[in-house]
Amino acid sequence: MQQHVRRFGFRIAVRWLVASALVLAGGSAAGAQQPLVEKVVLKDTIQPVSAELLERALKRANAEGAAALLVQLDTPGGLVESMRAMAGAILGSHVPVIVYVAPSGARAGSAGFFLLEAADVAAMAPGTEAGAAHVVFEGGKPDSTEMQKVENDAEAFLRSYVARRNRNSDAAIAAMASSHSYTAEEALAQHLIDLTAGSDQELLAALDGRVISRFDGSKVTLHLAGARIETVAPTLREELLGWLVNPNIALLLLVGGALLIYLEFNTPGTIVPGALGTLMVLLGIFGLNLLPIRYTAVVLLVGAVMLMVLEAKFGGHGALAIAGIICLMFGTLTLVAAPVPEMAISPWVAIGVSAAFGLITVFLVRLAVRARRRKVRLGVDALVGSDAQAMEPLTPEGHVLVEGEIWLAVASQPVEKGARLLVVGHAQNLLRVAPAETPHAPAQSA
Repeated sequence: MQQHVRRFGFRIAVRWLVASALVLAGGSAAGAQQPLVEKVVLKDTIQPVSAELLERALKRANAEGAAALLVQLDTPGGLVESMRAMAGAILGSHVPVIVYVAPSGARAGSAGFFLLEAADVAAMAPGTEAGAAHVVFEGGKPDSTEMQKVENDAEAFLRSYVARRNRNSDAAIAAMASSHSYTAEEALAQHLIDLTAGSDQELLAALDGRVISRFDGSKVTLHLAGARIETVAPTLREELLGWLVNPNIALLLLVGGALLIYLEFNTPGTIVPGALGTLMVLLGIFGLNLLPIRYTAVVLLVGAVMLMVLEAKFGGHGALAIAGIICLMFGTLTLVAAPVPEMAISPWVAIGVSAAFGLITVFLVRLAVRARRRKVRLGVDALVGSDAQAMEPLTPEGHVLVEGEIWLAVASQPVEKGARLLVVGHAQNLLRVAPAETPHAPAQSA
C-alpha cells in the first residue's frame, strides 16, 4: 500500500513539473515572439547633440535586434552638417527606420524635412506640418554664386534618396526650392509620406504586415503587431550638451564667468570666483563651439571690451562706454549664424546682457584704475585722515582712540575729553590731531 502511494505521489510530481515547464516554455516563446521597437524622441533643433542621440539609438536598435526604430520628430530645423550626418545614418541603418512627425502641432521644418524623407517609413500625425526646407547659409549672406552652389548641393542630396524611397521628388524639391510647407493630409496626397496616424500604437498597427523597400533595394515585411516600445532616453552627457548648445545659455555663462574672473583679479585669494568663473567661461565657449559663429561678431566683442577699458582709464564723458555697449549688442546679436530663429541669440538677452556687462565692466575697471593710482600707505601713514576721539583732555598731549586703537597724540590747542578729532599727521608714533570741525593743513609727517 505504501509503495502504491509513493508511486502515485511521484507521478503527480512529475506531471506537475512537466506542466510547469510547458507553461514557462510557452511564456518564453510568446515573449520571444513579441517584436521590439526602439523609440527616440527628437524635439529640438538639429545639431551635433541630436545627431549623437540618433546615432546611439540606431546602434542600440541594431544591437538588440529590434524590428524597427521609431523616431518621433518635432523640429524647426537646424545645421546642415548635422542633418547630413543624421540622414546618412538613417539611410545606412540595418534596422528599418520610421520617422513620425508627432504629436499634433509638431513640425518637420527645414532640416527635419530631409530626415522625414530619408526614412524607410515616413508618417505624420494629424495637425502636423512638414517642409520649408530652403537652405539658410550658416556663415552669413553669401554671394549669388556661392548660394547657388549650396542650394544645388542640398537639392541633389534630397533627390538622391527621395526617388529611391518611391516618393514624389518634384513635391520634395518644391519644399526646398520655394520653402513650401505641407500639412499631413497634403503630404500624404503628394506622396511625400506613407501614412498618417494619431498615435504610436495606431502607427505600428497600420504598418504590421506591410512590405517596405529598403534603400539598398531589398524588400522587408514589417511585423509590428503588439510590439513592445522601449524609449531611448538621453544620457546625462547629452542632456548637459543639449543645455549648453542653447546660445542664450552659452552667452550668459560666458559673460557671467568673465565678470567672476575679473572679480578674482581685483580680490586675489578668494579662489571661488576665479574657479567658478573659469568653469563658466569654458562651458560657454564649449557650447558656442557647437554652433556656427561669425568671426566679425567676435571682432565686435573684442572692440567693445577695449572701448570700455579706455572709458574707465582715460574717461570719455561716457561716449566710449556707450560705443562699447553698442558694439557689444551688435556682436552678441550676430554672434551665432543661426539657420533657424530658434538657434539665434534672443534680442532681449543680447540687449540685457550687453547693457549690464558694459556698465559693470566700466564701474569695476574704473575702481581698479583709481586704486592703482592711489598712493599706498602703510603703518602710521594709513591713519592720516582718520577720525579720532579724545580719551582724556589733551593739554596738549593725551591719548586718543583711532580705529579701535589707543594712540598718544598732540593737539595744536587744548582739547576736552570726548571731543571729535581728525588725524592730520604724525611724528614717528606721536599723532598730530585737530578738532574735526575746523579746517586743517594738509597731512604731513616728520
